[in-house]
Amino acid sequence: MAVWKNDDEMFALMKERLYTPVVGDILDQMGYCHQFLPANIRPLVSQVPMSYYVNPAEANNRLKVAGFACPVLENDVYGAPKKPFGYMTEALDQLKKNDIYIATGAHHSALWGELLTASAKARGAVGAVLDGYTRDTPQVLEQNFPVFCTGTWAQDSSVRTYVFDYRCDIEIGQVTVHDGDIVFGDVDGVLIIPKTIMEEVVERALVKASTEKTMRKAVEGGMLVTEAFAKFGVL
Repeated sequence: MAVWKNDDEMFALMKERLYTPVVGDILDQMGYCHQFLPANIRPLVSQVPMSYYVNPAEANNRLKVAGFACPVLENDVYGAPKKPFGYMTEALDQLKKNDIYIATGAHHSALWGELLTASAKARGAVGAVLDGYTRDTPQVLEQNFPVFCTGTWAQDSSVRTYVFDYRCDIEIGQVTVHDGDIVFGDVDGVLIIPKTIMEEVVERALVKASTEKTMRKAVEGGMLVTEAFAKFGVL
C-alpha cells in the first residue's frame, strides 16, 4: 500500500527521498530499460553561473522536478506560419496542477522562455523538460521554476517553430512519453515512469534508497563491499 495519500504527497516524497539513479535501477529491474531521456537534457540551473541566480539558496529547488507529463509535439518551420506559434498558447492554457510541459520535435530555436514560464506556473504546472533550448535565462531563473533543457539559445521560435499537437505520444531518444506518465528529473538526468506502474516503481525505489543508505553506513563502518553486497543486495 502506498505511503502517500495523494499526488502532492507522492511528488513531495519523490523530491525529498529519491534520485534518478535509484529510480532508474528499479525500472531496469522491472524490464523497463529505456526510460532515461538523452544525457544532454540537464537542469538549466546547473548550466549557468551562480551570478545569474536572484536567490542562490533556491538553486536546489530547481535541480529536481517530479510531475505528470504533458507531452508537446513541435515542428521546425521556415517563415511565419499562418497560425503564429501553432497551438502553443492552447497547450499552455490547458496545463493543470502538477503537470510538466515536455516538448520535442523542433531544434532551430528556443522552445521556452520567460513568458512561457510565467504562464505554466500560473496554471499550476511544476516544470518544463525540453528536448531543445530555452532563452530569457535570468528571467526564467528568477521565477524559481524547474526547467530542464539541452542548453540556452536566444533565437526566437515565432518564425521557426510550430506546436503541432499536445497531450499526444512523443518520442525523445529511446523513450516514448505518454500523457500522464511520471517525469522525474535531477542533476543526473530525466527519466519517465510509465503511469501504469508508477506506484510500484516509487514504492520499490523508496525501499532501495533506504537500503543504500544502510549499506553505505556499514561500508563506512568497516564492512567489506563483498560482504555488504551479499547482505544488502544493492550497489
